[in-house]
Amino acid sequence: MRVYLDYNATAPIRPEARAAALAALEVGANPSSTHAAGREARAVLERARGQVAQLAGAAPSAITFVSGGVEANALAMESAVADGCDRLIVGATEHDSVWATAQVLSPNVEIWPVDAHGVADLGWLEAALARGGRPLVCLMAANNETGVIQPVGEAAHLVREAGGWLHVDAVQAAGKLPLDFEGLGAGTLALSAHKIGGPQGAGALAVGGHVAVVRRLHGGGQERGRRAGTENLSGIAGFGAAAVAALRDLAKLEAHTVWRDDLADEMARAGAVVLGAGAPRLSQTLCVATSGFSSEVQVMALDLAGVMISAGAACSSGKVKASRVVEAMGRPDLASSSIRISGGWATTPADWRRCGEAWAEAFARHAARRKEYA
Repeated sequence: MRVYLDYNATAPIRPEARAAALAALEVGANPSSTHAAGREARAVLERARGQVAQLAGAAPSAITFVSGGVEANALAMESAVADGCDRLIVGATEHDSVWATAQVLSPNVEIWPVDAHGVADLGWLEAALARGGRPLVCLMAANNETGVIQPVGEAAHLVREAGGWLHVDAVQAAGKLPLDFEGLGAGTLALSAHKIGGPQGAGALAVGGHVAVVRRLHGGGQERGRRAGTENLSGIAGFGAAAVAALRDLAKLEAHTVWRDDLADEMARAGAVVLGAGAPRLSQTLCVATSGFSSEVQVMALDLAGVMISAGAACSSGKVKASRVVEAMGRPDLASSSIRISGGWATTPADWRRCGEAWAEAFARHAARRKEYA
């Protein structure tokens, strides 16, 4: 039996999203064309915009469609710097796309630390903002590795008071937590379709009325002039359908909390450390580390047993790196031994149990080898 528990990387496409994407392909026209088929394509696009806006808690006019979360993050950050933000403050556990963009934009990125549970230190932020300037502050709504939920509401208040721009990477939080972009008061918020069961290659940036997005792609007036280029109609249609389904299933996802915690307890009894356990977390995300049991070995062992998870860190060309997130939480000793288990819309309790069985078998073999060579 194959068990897929890597939803935080990509969720399997939902039936509703597949159907919507295929229907959009049948339209076969450009949303910018003014003839009947073009108007039909435009209707598909705008329906999806409204659906994604509901997911974000935003007005449809705030939504700009892009290729995914990475582009949404880059568009927001580059726009903020172009709009006059002269300080760049980035959470210590932000996604690599935010970190990499920040390093390109500024030689003096200020790293906003987290506590031992992975929660951003609001006291540090308040003191940093008091030093003046117009800051761009980047804080994800929920961490992609640990599932730790960040205090974006409190951060938004502090950043607004300082006259700054808060960018929220909500790629992992969307469809798992209620979002209220309008009420939050952030400058921008990033979303991605494939994290909620939509197609890969579609994303969105929600833009607040008090900030200005500077487009990075030129040559057309699409997306209200914010992003040139013909829209990915089928991907966006699937995104919209997935957004509707994700909102519908939001309450059901809470069932994962019990399944996740049962597995966490089992692994902890064997010596694993549950990362972020002392903070609010996404119900379907579990990040654990076992000293001396490398992330790469664990991922491969479970894969051979038919259980698909990921390392706590990003994978590049098949290589597993030490987790920057775990290091930021003050546990560099565990940064090379963390794994992430993440469920979603089609996950069952049996999937979580099978993962536990496979991990226990792999850990037993690992412990036996260590004893043999001790």
